[in-house]
This record gives sequence, structure tokens and C-alpha cells, in this order.
Amino acid sequence: MITLHNNKVIVADGALLSAEEAAARGLDLEAARKNTLASRILTAHSRADEADTLHRISFDALISHDITFVGIIQTARASGLEEFPLPYCLTNCHNSLCAVGGTINEDDHVFGLSAAKKYGGIFVPTNLAVIHQYAREMLAGCGKMILGSDSHTRYGALGCMGVGEGGPELVKQLLRRTWDIPKPEVVLIWLENAPRPGVGPQDVALAIIGAVFKNGFVKNKVMEFAGPGVKNLSVEYRCGIDVMTTETTCLSSIWQTDERVRDFLALHGRADAYAELRHDAPAAFDSMVKVDLASIEPMIALPFHPSNVYTVAEVCKNARDIFATIEEEAKAKFGKAAAHFSLTSKVTDRGVQVDQGIIAGCAGGSFENVSIAAAIMDGKTTGTGAFSCSLYPASAPVALALVNNGSYARLMAAGTLLKSAFCGPCFGAGDTPAHGALSIRHTTRNFPNREGSKPGNGQLSGVALMDARSIAATAANGGILTPATELDWDKLEYSLDYTFDGGIYEKRCYNGYGRPDKTAELVFGPNITDWPAMSALPEHLALTVVSVITDPVTTTDELIPSGETSSLRSNPLKLSEYALSRRDPEYVGRAKAVQARENARLADPTDGFAALAEACAPLKESNAALYEDIFGAGTLANIGIGSTIFAVKPGDGSAREQAASCQKVLGGWANLAEEYATKRYRSNLINWGMLPFLMEKGLGQTMVPGDVVLVPHVRSAVAANTMTMEAILVHAGKAQPITLSLGELTDDERTIILDGCLINFYRSGN
Repeated sequence: MITLHNNKVIVADGALLSAEEAAARGLDLEAARKNTLASRILTAHSRADEADTLHRISFDALISHDITFVGIIQTARASGLEEFPLPYCLTNCHNSLCAVGGTINEDDHVFGLSAAKKYGGIFVPTNLAVIHQYAREMLAGCGKMILGSDSHTRYGALGCMGVGEGGPELVKQLLRRTWDIPKPEVVLIWLENAPRPGVGPQDVALAIIGAVFKNGFVKNKVMEFAGPGVKNLSVEYRCGIDVMTTETTCLSSIWQTDERVRDFLALHGRADAYAELRHDAPAAFDSMVKVDLASIEPMIALPFHPSNVYTVAEVCKNARDIFATIEEEAKAKFGKAAAHFSLTSKVTDRGVQVDQGIIAGCAGGSFENVSIAAAIMDGKTTGTGAFSCSLYPASAPVALALVNNGSYARLMAAGTLLKSAFCGPCFGAGDTPAHGALSIRHTTRNFPNREGSKPGNGQLSGVALMDARSIAATAANGGILTPATELDWDKLEYSLDYTFDGGIYEKRCYNGYGRPDKTAELVFGPNITDWPAMSALPEHLALTVVSVITDPVTTTDELIPSGETSSLRSNPLKLSEYALSRRDPEYVGRAKAVQARENARLADPTDGFAALAEACAPLKESNAALYEDIFGAGTLANIGIGSTIFAVKPGDGSAREQAASCQKVLGGWANLAEEYATKRYRSNLINWGMLPFLMEKGLGQTMVPGDVVLVPHVRSAVAANTMTMEAILVHAGKAQPITLSLGELTDDERTIILDGCLINFYRSGN
């Protein structure tokens, strides 16, 4: 059972106290708020003084993978980078296919190695480790903080606060700037008892996500794990829960540490990275999620979101009704693409027939998960039908340990396909299911098209998230959906004794931290290009609406698709051609048409004046003075022309900055939204000089492509820190006053927007 408590709670002497009980003991709640692990670590890493309302964080290390590090380094180069001032690890676990005859090749990897040599970085070659497993094994330490350009940067189970942000935030660290955030609330995740056999970390994680995602209970807050249940979980089990906290939209996570963490770090040759983190003084939390681990059942997150959570038993019992609901949702969301999408067809006399099982990456591919899966499948077979099962270890050292303990032999004998460390199945670049197929995965996400299907092209599959234990139970049952708790766990034999062989990394990884070679040359492939020039914010903006998305949540995978675009991450112009392609195929053409008008304006401020003035003529009838203020000069010299999209709640999911930068490359100046799903997406907009506007609920859903939003004196408003401003919506031949808000902006964020983007901000000497 999971219960939410939306009031203050205090941990004192290992026990829970209410605010009233704490007050009766005379405890100072404000002082106790500073005693949370999160507050202690953030304060230790902040350059701000205590009176500052912001934390200004300097991290201990950075980490990126091969569809983000090229853009980060290119941005930093353009902003004056000379060397990496802190450990920066470049892993190669996303753009790993290197397909013959295409642009998916090793150009990015060659560039990354040359950058590691030139600037003094760490380079992990392809297929040696997925990004977060390498960080767990080689970087994370108790009381430390790591910033990564991947949303699942979570190392809290090792006592290390991991934060996933867009690339520009890493650029700031490379240029010795800080990550500036309001001091966050901290939510206590109180764990009690122990999980039953057959219940794995993904089950616990999905149960928590199902309880807190839709209500925003932990959004932009730090999740702090403590309680008597922690000691009953192995470190890998804790990591499996921790990595999924990203799907709650929390800011970061942290766990109390103990001798198990000490032993884990020592096993990896880093005993000095351990420190005990515990609540040795009363610690006050803003709210609490209480988790009875013993009550958790095998869970499944059905399409199309990790929060769409059921128990596996419930789905097995009521599959037709539950699947029918998902099919209706698919029809409403994807139209024709869902015409032949049928999950109800998977219901047979034997049960729910699954087409594919995947255990992979930072969530599923741990030594413990795979060893237990191998024991479940020992002596069984995945069968000769359509069902297939694939496994990707989290790292080469994990794979070697699985060879040594016999797990790989068991899996191979059962018909499981064994592959190398690769993040592909998690973001749509490997094991893409067939149209209409049902895939169960121990990975991190199941957004539509996240696994590689393309609804815009009529291809749609269903992906469900499950724990490796239940996936293995399903595979051993010929692909019939099966919760692992149905197995006889007394008869399963497996060993979780793990030996880490760090020699694999020593023989292949380049570690040049602290030893930059400034004479080394960067190696550019033909698909690695610089960012195009970007203009400063003009005094007035005329924003043409080019896409309206009314879904409750819009993911970053819908804003810029993953998978097949991986190789284009280093080419802003080519990549931008794919923006919104899976959600609104007309977006790119509309945005380019608006951008052409802006380019003409920049060449000749009178070009296009008459057309824009005519389009905004309804304003002249309703507010002649404002119309004259904007258009009276007879020129567009102070009126920027740009595009904007409206989405109810954009930005759920990946940290990838390209979800915003591609809009900017195509002439985007703003987003309109009722709410932003994550801090990292809003930060990406700001760092690319785009205004993260908020507007009245329901208003944006009445807009249509072609509407114009006039924002008069927007530059003066941002410069004056006026975060709420009046604008005009020209819709259906009428001009309607509307109110736009930017929310809170730091001084640097305001200047970045004024300058037009982070690159311009640094070029101007800031």
C-alpha cells in the first residue's frame, strides 16, 4: 500500500513524528528542514549565501551520451571553452548502431574521443556501458552531485544526487557557471517492511509513479528515501527504484546510505567514495509518501505512459475491458494510425499473449535482475512462436559477471537473445516491435513512438513496462502474461555474488581528466555542424501559431523524435526537419514559412510590413492606440516575426535540449502552455532564447494554426523583470486581449532571453 501525506513530517531518532508531535517536543521545524539529506547536500554545493532564495550549484562531475555531447561541446566551444574544469564523462550508448550506408556512423564517437583528449575528459567507447551504469560503477559518491544530459540521471541510491538537464545547463558548468534553482521542497519516501519474492524494483517504482504522477505530488521536488525498509533492499534493487523517479517529474532523489552501499562502492574499487548519510538530527519534510513494500504486487504500466499503472493480476483478469479502454484512447490520439491497433486481440483462451519481452539498460540490465531472470528461465523455452525475448546488460563488467555465474548459458539455452550494452530499446533504436504488437519491457519509458513505432506513418505498437522477474516468468510461459509471484520461489536457484572486473574499462576507456592537450585537433565528420546565428529579442513580437496540441501531456519524444534521428543530433538544421514529425507533420512547413518572413524582415525591415499590419488589422478596430504603437513607424525594425506552438503541458520525458532548440532553429520565439511538465524542458526553452509563456487554462485549446499573438514591448518587460504582460490574440478576424506570464526567472535567465540564446549570452561577455 502507498499512502500520500500532504503535510509536514519529521524524522527523529529513526521514527516518524507529525508536525504537532514535533512542536510538543519543542523541535524547531525551520531548523529541521535544513537537516534533510537533500538540503545538506544542496547547501554544501551552493555558492549562494544563506539569504539567497536560490541555490547556485556547482557539480562534482558531468556525464553525457553520444546524442547530446556533441551539441554540448559545440555550444561550449562557441562560448569560450578552453578545458573541462571538472570530470566530464562521454559515454557512447545511444547512437550505437553505426548502420551501413547511412549517417548513423561513428563520426560522433570520433569527435567525442578527440574532445576528451583536447579538453581533458573521460571517454567510454561504444557498447561498454550505458551512461548511468558507468556513473554508478565509476563516478557516483556519497554526498556528491552529478549533472547529466539525460533525464534518468539518478544516483540517489548511492548517496549521490543526480540531476538530468538539457545540454545548456552542462555548458554552464563547463564555463564555471552555476545551476540556479529555487530551494526545492523535499518529500520523504518512507519505506517499510520488505518486498515479497517475485516483486522487483520496477514493481515498486511503478507503484510509486502511479500514486504521484498525475497529481503532481513530487513535481520539481526532491524525493528522499529513508525508513526501516531500506535495509531490506540490495543496492541494485535500490538503484532500480531510484532511476525510475524521473518518471514522477521530481527534481532529484537521495537515499540514506548504509554498509550495503559501502560494500558496493568498495567492490568497484572506490571505498573512499563512501560516507554514511543518515538523519542524525531531526529532519523536517514538506510531505511524505509511505510505502509498505510487503504490499506491492507485480505491476504493469500499460500504453502510453509509465503512470498508466495496473497490477499484472488485474490485467490478466480483466484484459478485454482494460485493453478496450486503451484502444479508444489510441483512436482519439492517433486517428487512422490506430485503425488496426488491437490489444484485445492479444487475449486468448490461455491468457494475454505477448509478442516481445525486453530486459535492458539502466533500469533492467543489472546483474541482479538478469541473474534472477536466468534462474526463472532455466530449463524453459521462449517457444517457437512469434514471442521473442532480448536482453541487454547494463555494462560489459555486468555481462562478464553473468557469463561467469552461468546466467548467460541459462538464458541462451532458453532462447533469449543476448546483446551488448545499449540504450536503444529504451528510446526507439533497437527491437522496434511490429505494428500492433504488444511488448513488455524492463526499461524506463513507454511513451507512444518511444520504442520506435511511427504513428504518423500508420505504425503503432503497444509497450508496457514490467519488472524483469515477471518478464522472465512470461517468457518461461511461452509469452503468456504472468506475474512472477505465481512462481515457486523455493525451487529457484541463483547466486547474486558479484565480482566487478574494472580491467575492462582500464583497457578501453580514455581518461584524460586534468590532462587536456590543447594542441589536439577536434575531428569533425560531415554531419557535425555549428549552430546557426540567432537574433536578440526584439522590442515587439508577432508570434504565428503553427501547431496546437490539446493532449493532456506532450512528451519530448513528440516534440523531437528519438530513435531514427539519433545520428542527426549534431546537425541542427537537418535534425530540425524532424521536429514534431510524429505529432504534427505540418509543423515544419508552417514554421519555415514564418521563418522566411523573419529572414526577409532582417534583410529589409519594410519587407512584409503591409502583410503583417493587415493580418493584425482587427487590433486597429479594438485598440487603435496600441496598433499605432506597434505599427505606426511603418517598418518591422522593432517587430520580430516568429513562430510558436501551444501545448497544454509540454516537455514530459527526456532532457534532450533538441526538443526546444529545433523549434528555435526553425524560427520559434516562444511556447504557449498551461503548464510545463518538467523544469528541464522549461530550462531548455530559456537557454535557447525562447519565452516559456503560460496562459489561461482552456484559451490555447481554442486557437488554430495561423492565429497571431502580438506581444508588445516584450523586450522592455523582460528587461524590467515584468513577468506578467498583456498580449493580443488575433483569432477568427477578432483581436482579443490575453495575459501571458513567464513565471519566475533568474537574472541570468532574463539576460539569456534578451540576448537570444545561451551562446549569445556568453559571446556578449556575460
